Amino acid sequence: MLDIKFIRENPEIVRENIKKKFQDAKLPLVDEVIRLDEERREAITEASTLRAGRNAMSKQIGALMAQAGRDPSKKAEAEELKNKVKADAERLAALEEDERRLSAEVREILLKIPQIIADTVPIGPDDSHNVERERYGEALVPEFPVPYHTDIMESFGGLDLDSARRVSGNGFYYLIGDIARLHSAVLAYARDFMIDRGFTYVIPPFMIHGAVVDGVMSFAEMDAMMYKIEGEDLYLIGTSEHSMIGRYGNTIIDSEDLPQTLTSYSPCFRREKGAHGIEERGVYRIHQFEKQEMVVLCTPEEGEAWFDKLWENSVALFRSLDIPVRRLECCSGDLADLKVKSCDIEAWSPRQEKYFEVCSCSLLGDAQARRLGIRYRDENGQNSFVHTLNNTVVAPPRMLIAFLENNLNADGTVNIPAALSPYMGGKDKIVPKK
Repeated sequence: MLDIKFIRENPEIVRENIKKKFQDAKLPLVDEVIRLDEERREAITEASTLRAGRNAMSKQIGALMAQAGRDPSKKAEAEELKNKVKADAERLAALEEDERRLSAEVREILLKIPQIIADTVPIGPDDSHNVERERYGEALVPEFPVPYHTDIMESFGGLDLDSARRVSGNGFYYLIGDIARLHSAVLAYARDFMIDRGFTYVIPPFMIHGAVVDGVMSFAEMDAMMYKIEGEDLYLIGTSEHSMIGRYGNTIIDSEDLPQTLTSYSPCFRREKGAHGIEERGVYRIHQFEKQEMVVLCTPEEGEAWFDKLWENSVALFRSLDIPVRRLECCSGDLADLKVKSCDIEAWSPRQEKYFEVCSCSLLGDAQARRLGIRYRDENGQNSFVHTLNNTVVAPPRMLIAFLENNLNADGTVNIPAALSPYMGGKDKIVPKK
């Protein structure tokens, strides 16, 4: 959410940013929010004048009533002032109601105007214009055919989609045996990987209030993602970032306590609206999964450096599991409204002979902090909004697709890299049942 003062002083910058994000339908919002804010400030100014006048008249009325015993005309003057105070009180009540209404309307529009994107963000209308920056590891295609990921899992007796459909519907799954153990091993390894890099491990609430939802994401994202608990002001989280950032709402952090570097585990729940192609069947696009996340709160000056550190963590983790990856810089039209910049880490799929997304790293500037009131106090005692960042560590079972395909052998066994072996009971491979 942008500062209304910034919009007043830089309307052309805001309009140009909206155009860069290919959201021209939002251009009228700039003039509208400036007009509403002007009305709001006029109401505040007039209300302040009336309050000051009311205080002065109250003192004057008291003085006149004290003189009324000696001079009856003073009482008439006092009554006239009382009528004036009453009329002003009615006007003040109307102004205060206008101020509340206008403040709500201004905020509603501010929530729709996108964050100013970084100068380095590529300009393009959709994800087809994202830019590949670098590849890590050799993307190989084996000489033997790589089965679809559900077939690999089922060869280990590790996946039951039919029962899950009967129990919960499409988009759910049972993981069993070595595949279930592999799922948990990857999460445990990712947790320790981030702890070893200085991050504090957190398990947050898995449900959050609507006010927190408004603070961490746009309405369009919420509508596409969130499940609401019927009859309650609670939503199931789509990622632990939501409740992790919400934890700091309406707080002031001492600068010496920044950065806050956190890694959080949670189940995630997503509606996943839209059509699902063949590559998104199985356990690729699902309603329930588990994830290890990175979350950072820092000063504005540190945001860019932390952005690079976070995606570099993802690259290092996936390479430690023998999975080739590449980094894509997201273009302007592919950025959610709260994001300053973002990049995706994509894993190589030998079966598809292409990369697919496994991590998304984002710098959000002060967008979430401004919405939720998260500030820090610097060494001079001044309060400013923190900047927030987040990135996926791992999100199985989707991440398992990349793991299984890249570690599969011709005989159907799957290699367990040395880094993961301790989490799999010392095994260096798992063997299919059929």
